[in-house]
Amino acid sequence: MNTSDREIITSRIVNAPRELVYEVWTNPHHAIQWWGPQGFTNTFHEMSVKPGGVWRFIMHGPDGMNYPNKIVFKEVVRPSLLTFDHGWDVEDIKSDPMTFAVTVTFEAKGKTTLITMKMVFQSKAVKDEVVEKYGAIEGNRQMMDKLEAYLHLLKN
Repeated sequence: MNTSDREIITSRIVNAPRELVYEVWTNPHHAIQWWGPQGFTNTFHEMSVKPGGVWRFIMHGPDGMNYPNKIVFKEVVRPSLLTFDHGWDVEDIKSDPMTFAVTVTFEAKGKTTLITMKMVFQSKAVKDEVVEKYGAIEGNRQMMDKLEAYLHLLKN
């Protein structure tokens, strides 16, 4: 099935080894430092990175709005792959039409890592809404910028 009309794909090569990048992505002590677009902070409630594990958190926007999120991990292959469903923090995120599937790959490129995050939405209309209303493409770019800056701090 072709999903290209309902996908957002974000890639970035970061100057850090794959094992470190994966650790910073999956360890709550690190992820809280960089997750989300510029100006956002987070409150993490739980983060269990394993198949069936849940990551519940609230993103606090610079506009004062709170955005409760829930991620349910499907596949976890250290240090190369994460797949999960991401939606609002509701009991059954699969029932939420805004829930989207995410695949994140971490590919070693010498001393650097290629991160590719593919988000697949339930429809083109939902993807378009997330892009227009929430600025998802720019938000992903900013989040990767924050991740890269955080990795730089850790390495120096």
